Amino acid sequence: MSADAATSTYRVSIGLEVHVQLRTRTKIWCGCANEYGSPPNTDVCPVCLGYPGAMPVLNREAVNLTVASGLMFGCEINRYSKWDRKNYFYPDMPKNYQISQYDLPLCLGGAVSIGEGDGQKTVPLTRIHLEEDVAKNTHFEEHSAIDFNRAGTPLMEIVTEPDLESADEAFEFLQVLKQVLAYGEVSDCNLEQGNVRCDINCSVRPPGQEELGTKTEIKNMNTFRGVHRALSYEIRRQATELDRGGRIAQETRRWDDDTGMTQSMRSKESAHDYRYFPEPDLVPVVLTAAQVDAIRRGLPELPQDRRRRFIDAYGLPEYDAGVLTAERDVADYYEEAVRDAGNNKAVSNWIMTEMLRALSEQALSIQDARVTPAALASLIRLVDDQTINMPAAKEVFQQMFDHGGDPGAIVEEKGLAQVSDAGEIETLVDEAIAANPKSVEAFQGGKENALQHLMGQVMRASRGKANPQKVMAILRRRLGG
Repeated sequence: MSADAATSTYRVSIGLEVHVQLRTRTKIWCGCANEYGSPPNTDVCPVCLGYPGAMPVLNREAVNLTVASGLMFGCEINRYSKWDRKNYFYPDMPKNYQISQYDLPLCLGGAVSIGEGDGQKTVPLTRIHLEEDVAKNTHFEEHSAIDFNRAGTPLMEIVTEPDLESADEAFEFLQVLKQVLAYGEVSDCNLEQGNVRCDINCSVRPPGQEELGTKTEIKNMNTFRGVHRALSYEIRRQATELDRGGRIAQETRRWDDDTGMTQSMRSKESAHDYRYFPEPDLVPVVLTAAQVDAIRRGLPELPQDRRRRFIDAYGLPEYDAGVLTAERDVADYYEEAVRDAGNNKAVSNWIMTEMLRALSEQALSIQDARVTPAALASLIRLVDDQTINMPAAKEVFQQMFDHGGDPGAIVEEKGLAQVSDAGEIETLVDEAIAANPKSVEAFQGGKENALQHLMGQVMRASRGKANPQKVMAILRRRLGG
């Protein structure tokens, strides 16, 4: 039996522990900057470095962002939570414990919905808690280096129930999670900068067995594609091992992206191995109902709600609404442009084609675009009122994208205004007919394509500025077609 065939005979259970760096100005326990890209070991202080006697002071914004996340995912908010020491010995945590939350986290329960329509699935969450990130280890051939700039970054951990059943579901879950957190401005969610990392728990079991199989953990995944590849391999590996009559060891494994395989690292720790106990240097977090309500009032419209509203309010196809609401900044741009343009579908078309193409080519975000929503709306109105045709509009758009500016002024400066005067177009048509007798004869003989050739001649003579609809109407009238 092949590995893929073996996999299909087993039930798969996947749980994720997603670590999300929060978007705060400073770290969770001190006033050091929470930013990416500083020279190594420059955004540090005695608290970050774990000096004896250095006392932590809580960054309240980190708590607010975690509570906001819990509310967006429908969690129960614990109005009383506390801090715990997670004890372990490793170079990235010099005080030999991590300040985290154990039995009283900020958020309990909740869920994330993935899929659409009949394929929709609700993935339950176990908890969301807040902790500190650790330093970053970089391993070289003969030595390792540690950068403590990351130590103390506010880190939110989102833990799922083991209800995901495939690599595809895990991939989609992470995409939806990232989208919601980015909408809520909780995190930059930049995978390249390590804002989102993931530990995977995976097990397989025979059909009919209710008890979960022995799980393995895959640590420190930092790309969604890597999660998908690692799970695809690990599911096949476990199924093949069971088919051989072997047993799955409960262990921690690492993913090797070059070989496309997981590799054993160590036996899996249990919670008691960390010897959790309450953090004595921090008081519990006590939230009032008014504080939670204030955070709830500040939540954004969630992506799935905004997608539905774009369909209902703007009459957009489901595909357009999905593309436009995938990123909050793009959705905001659309709504600002559509207020001035008065043409919902045209704004959608321009953003999805010209704008997103141009941004992708230069690796820019829509916030970086020189084409303002008002300028795009103005350009669309110039097309709708037939001041310019579509080829000219695309030329104007590119000019605005490269240099900014007002579309009306660009049209005037470059002489791109559409020729709509009937007398002028008739002259151009007559010249094209006289210069292309074979095309005229072919059209009158029933070859419709010949008319397109004549149309092209007129447009070339007008340098693309003739109104295409009027050109076609006059050609047919002249040729009796």
